[in-house]
Amino acid sequence: MGGSQSVFTEEELDDYQTLTYLSKKEILHVHKRFKAISPGLVEADKNAKLPFTKIRELPELKVNPFRDQICKVFSSSGDGMTFEDFLDMMSVFSDGAPKNVKVEYAFRVYDFDGDDLISDEDLKNVIECLTGANKLTEDEMQQLIDNIMEEADLDDDKTLSFAEFEHVISKAPDFVNSFRIRM
Repeated sequence: MGGSQSVFTEEELDDYQTLTYLSKKEILHVHKRFKAISPGLVEADKNAKLPFTKIRELPELKVNPFRDQICKVFSSSGDGMTFEDFLDMMSVFSDGAPKNVKVEYAFRVYDFDGDDLISDEDLKNVIECLTGANKLTEDEMQQLIDNIMEEADLDDDKTLSFAEFEHVISKAPDFVNSFRIRM
């Protein structure tokens, strides 16, 4: 297979560059990282589907409490990631992705049940991811959820819509820096 340039045709690289927030050089680097996860599988098929267990071993995901949810959100099949899924993930987490795209994907990561709303149950899952072994009591958990809803649920419907989530995130100046993976 020679040099890394031969992995994709120039047309494929142009297409990937058009569809992502990455340069051709970054796309090749992302493919190199994808291939490093499972070299044999990817050498046989450059767009092989890798199991989540392998994807979660990436150093950046290994320490991320939302790694399972991130894999689920970026997987087109729900049972693994192809190179294009992986490329989408790396593109959204790149410095080049605009804030509105990062906010959209953050919302999807926090929307555990996938109903396009963040409910008490979704918030409970978010809090459990963030607190890990430091479990909150039921009362502490409910108080925290109530406080979040009081601050963010502008229409008092007991859920957060994307617009309400976006409003809250707009107040978090460090959001863009925390929602990224360095290439």
